[in-house]
Amino acid sequence: MNQSSSQGMHIHKLTGLEPRHFADLVRASQLVFDPTGGVFGRHLKVDWSWFDISPHILDNLRKLGEKYQYSSPHVPMEIIWVQLTPETRSWFIDHKESLWQIEEALPPIDED
Repeated sequence: MNQSSSQGMHIHKLTGLEPRHFADLVRASQLVFDPTGGVFGRHLKVDWSWFDISPHILDNLRKLGEKYQYSSPHVPMEIIWVQLTPETRSWFIDHKESLWQIEEALPPIDED
């Protein structure tokens, strides 16, 4: 077992988070960074507090979304985990099963 897999297992044991939760987080952060899903000429104003996202968490998610804007959401969990602030980590653990609501509320991202 490599160190990366070991770190991922440790994160899972500590938090209950699975790779699918991290993929959901990456997709949500892509939408936080660009709520229009890349649709040119479209502008959306989103009240992120409706999703229980504070300004500090929002900033962390925007940075993550910008970094992974055009990538697959299936980034190894240990790579994403180290980029999250402690506040974002807590929010993520608390909201891991409701991240899909962000995707459903906003335009879809073309994942082709």
